[in-house]
Amino acid sequence: MKRIGKPVFFIVFVIILALAYTSIFGVYGENGDFKITYIKGINDIRWGIDINGGVEAVFAPDEKDATDDEMESVKAILELRLVAQNVTDYEIYPDYANDRITVRFPWKSDEKDYDPDKAINELSATAHLTFRAGTDASGEVIIEGKDVKKAYSNYQKAGNAGQMQHVVVLELNDEGATKFADGTRANKGGNISIWMDEECISAPHVDSVITDGVAIISGSFDASSAAKLASTINAGALPFGLKVESYSTISPSLGNSALEAMGYAAIAAMCCIFLFMLFMYRLPGFIAFIALLGQMAISIMAISGYFPVFPSFTMTIPGIAGLILSIGMGVDANIITAERIKDELWTGKTLDGCIRNGTKGSFSAIFDGNITVIIVAIILILVFGPANIFSGIFGVSTTGLIYAFGYTLLVGVISNFIMGVGASRLMLKSVSGYKFLRNKRLYGGKKS
Repeated sequence: MKRIGKPVFFIVFVIILALAYTSIFGVYGENGDFKITYIKGINDIRWGIDINGGVEAVFAPDEKDATDDEMESVKAILELRLVAQNVTDYEIYPDYANDRITVRFPWKSDEKDYDPDKAINELSATAHLTFRAGTDASGEVIIEGKDVKKAYSNYQKAGNAGQMQHVVVLELNDEGATKFADGTRANKGGNISIWMDEECISAPHVDSVITDGVAIISGSFDASSAAKLASTINAGALPFGLKVESYSTISPSLGNSALEAMGYAAIAAMCCIFLFMLFMYRLPGFIAFIALLGQMAISIMAISGYFPVFPSFTMTIPGIAGLILSIGMGVDANIITAERIKDELWTGKTLDGCIRNGTKGSFSAIFDGNITVIIVAIILILVFGPANIFSGIFGVSTTGLIYAFGYTLLVGVISNFIMGVGASRLMLKSVSGYKFLRNKRLYGGKKS
């Protein structure tokens, strides 16, 4: 077995402890009376309606009757804003007959006063649609939502090959057509990106100068994605704002003390796992528990918004279930490895040979079990994610809940590969290099 340097154990151990501490407690500072968040922790997680409650609001068009297409556009922009905040635990119910749309969404992670007026105003503020040169947010604005007559999906010939495909047709008013002609002339061969507020929703390539005020956006669209982009563009061009007909706060289904109770239960469970692993597998069990802490840390980091590029994820009860399931798989992966090493030790082989054979022999079983779960989790995310492909069958609320389960399960299994398979084996091979830790009984074998 190729020896791993003795200091590797301590390096990995310190990294895991640092990740665990910062992911749980976060890193904060102060600037006068203002709190500065450097690294987000558990307190920055946006909890779902079922855990922390939220807001229910009924919106209506401001001073006009709305068509079904306009109502669909309102629904599209509200969904876009919620998804941009990584809020998947939301429900949107349009009432086309009465021009009303009901929205339910959870409180923000930093909400202190639970002011529904503030939460509703942030969601229903007038959207700003812009077409910008290039793909960067700082690109020059070519046209705005007011320059768009309408957008709609179509199935027609597009591109140089003239093949039939799903496209989005964009019709501009006279002022918009003039500005768009100048913009496409200046950016021919480049891109003109489409932005809703500060969220880029598409960045089509400019193949030719468009002077007639009718643009064809083509690409890898299907019927659903083309219709969704058209609805979103129309949403930014709505000639009316939204007014709040009524609103109310939603109490969490678990009760106010449920989250704290879950926290204590998690601590108790981790203590039991630690004692079990230590008693059954000794030194490999101790190292496996350290790796399990690392797995939990990475999972929390992916949920809390620890990395600035990934905003805080909405954590729901099914999401917690996915996290617990992935932790169980992490424990199982380490048990398989420890048992294989123990079996090798009782055949009388050398310690290094037993660790080599045990880790190698257990990998295929761990890989097969985890990769199938990863495939299932990815399917859940793609099918029941923000696109809501099956929302017509199962409902918006159901799809969001299933997405939360798939997301936490996927994150947990990936972190298990990193820590439970990678880091734990590095630490085990490292500590086996210390003479006082080479007694086979420490690894579950006979006395040396």
